[in-house]
Amino acid sequence: MADTLRFFAADIAAYPSSAAIYLPGGVAPAVGQVFCQQDLAATLQFMADQEAAAASRGRAAGIDAARDAFYRGDIAATIADFHRDNGGLVTREDLAEYRTDIEPALRSRFAGTDIYGCGPWCQGPMLQQALNILDGMALRELGHNSAAYVHVLAEAIKLAAADREAFYGDPRFVPVPLDRLLSTDYAAERRRLIDSRQASAGLPPQGDAAGPQSTDLDTSYVAVVDRYGNAFSATPSDGLTGSPVIPGLGFVASPRGSQSWTDPRHPACIMPGKRPRLTPNPAIAIREGHYVMPFGTPGQDTQTQVMLQVMLNLTVFGMELQEAVEAPRFASLSFPSSASPHAYVPGRLLVEPGLYEHVGDALVRLGHRAECWPDSGSDYFMNANAACAVLADRTTGVIKGAADPRRPAYAVGW
Repeated sequence: MADTLRFFAADIAAYPSSAAIYLPGGVAPAVGQVFCQQDLAATLQFMADQEAAAASRGRAAGIDAARDAFYRGDIAATIADFHRDNGGLVTREDLAEYRTDIEPALRSRFAGTDIYGCGPWCQGPMLQQALNILDGMALRELGHNSAAYVHVLAEAIKLAAADREAFYGDPRFVPVPLDRLLSTDYAAERRRLIDSRQASAGLPPQGDAAGPQSTDLDTSYVAVVDRYGNAFSATPSDGLTGSPVIPGLGFVASPRGSQSWTDPRHPACIMPGKRPRLTPNPAIAIREGHYVMPFGTPGQDTQTQVMLQVMLNLTVFGMELQEAVEAPRFASLSFPSSASPHAYVPGRLLVEPGLYEHVGDALVRLGHRAECWPDSGSDYFMNANAACAVLADRTTGVIKGAADPRRPAYAVGW
């Protein structure tokens, strides 16, 4: 956290209300320094007090009271007033009408394992589409992280990304042909577009689904499996530099709208009440009788790509969980960024240093704009991942946790 605040100090300083908290005395707090968020604590305490006051009517009534304090009460009023006074768009009516929908997870199957993910209001279906495209291909024979293997995965990722740009959006506003996009027939059609000898120059054409970038480290990931086998997977995310802290409340109002598009022809174009197409996309893998595994990562547009590689490391190459997370990896940026202004660098492929030394030249010959993935600077901060997973083994009763060494991440059991 200290590194992040120091790296983005200039951006944080642009908002006095943010700087007052995150740059005490005008400088980022040092490692080991006591860091206090009094306004945020007061906000949480206020919600807890409202819950306690309604607790005599039962647990559900207490939770409703805490929620109403945020979306309909004093907190909502403070958020709306701050927007009104500073040219923002959020109103009290927006907050009062907001509800979090409970939706069925999408499901696909790969190597005998069911992969559950989020819908097309985020980039989640990319993981399932890429797995479907790769299903049945001789990945193991290509060799883990060989040039041929990296090439095939990069091309599958680009095919899924092309469909993301063509079709994904809030399904309450745009028709997303998910049955077709996730079908095996469609995956077979897309798979045939992969040329083993030549990379696609940029974003491939979208499929016929009607047929038969500077940002901060704003995302976290958490996976939990409890003693009863219940699994939880979540990718909470909101940036500190894209919106100011609301004075007196201690938090920012979500700037996630920056992942909407202004092009009215784009499926993720901005509209009143429409969800922006998010990058966060937690997942859960279940192999019946063998294991349940919540997994995910921060990392903007590279999230699904890293999750894909971790999943293949486990299912195709038989790695242990921590080994699967630590293995060298790569990420394609050969499609428009989800974040405004939606930068697009056709053919760009970031490859981690140890792997780049072995396959970089071969990937260039195949037509990729392969680059060594830096371990610092803007590319690192925008795209670095911290893949984490918890695997509850049904055959042994052992629960394993894996945490990525690339960013601060922890596996804890008790």
